[in-house]
Amino acid sequence: MALATLLLAAVFLPLFPLSAVFNAVFERAGHSALRAGLLLIWPQIGLILARAAGPPPDWLLVLALATALLYAFRAIALRELGQWTGFLATSLWALLWLTGPGDTLAGTAHLHALGMSAPLALLALLTGWLEARLGAAYTGLNAGLAQTLPRFAGVLVVALLASAALPLFPAFFTMLALLLTSVPGMPAISLVLLITWLLWTWAGARMIQGLVVGPADPDTVEFRVADLGQGAAWAYAAVLAALAVGGLLLTGDLA
Repeated sequence: MALATLLLAAVFLPLFPLSAVFNAVFERAGHSALRAGLLLIWPQIGLILARAAGPPPDWLLVLALATALLYAFRAIALRELGQWTGFLATSLWALLWLTGPGDTLAGTAHLHALGMSAPLALLALLTGWLEARLGAAYTGLNAGLAQTLPRFAGVLVVALLASAALPLFPAFFTMLALLLTSVPGMPAISLVLLITWLLWTWAGARMIQGLVVGPADPDTVEFRVADLGQGAAWAYAAVLAALAVGGLLLTGDLA
């Protein structure tokens, strides 16, 4: 029974090769709101199952680190924003196995999972908005959004930075907490975490470069696609600001 629960937890806190389940479900969820909901709920179920299964074996923690590293590396080469979001979610959630029973972060693991997932949910909504206007959300194909859709581009950049665990956002403090309280004195694990973190930043920078900077897409200019509304832009900004405040509240786990 414990083994079955552990395997099921490995679907919701994705571990390779079971990580393919989430990415298949995420890809087939056509509506952006459904994708956003999946991103918020999926890891919470995984944490409940992982707690029910008991302390994970050491080999599973190694697999979790390998999964996080693999999907972070694969995200660098992706050009489609929706798929990129799913792969980054897989990489982030795999590290939640390091917040198991007895760990410093165990009591706040659900909050850390929510902080990791919320920016990804925003990205899912933004991806749906872009696909509805331009038909796709590919780097290169939809370049120069800073010129054609400045409000949308601004929100997108901040959401991408938040997803890639840059400072002030929850995932940044989750990574700091893992490094400072969960794996101190374990150089090999710390190195894998740092490399994975670097790959997230690299992948996010490539996505920003391919979508936001550069010359504008002539088709976007020609058809005069309407930018994100001011009200929607302020709503996204408010959520991102709340996430930054929430990230600061997670600094208690660094003590």
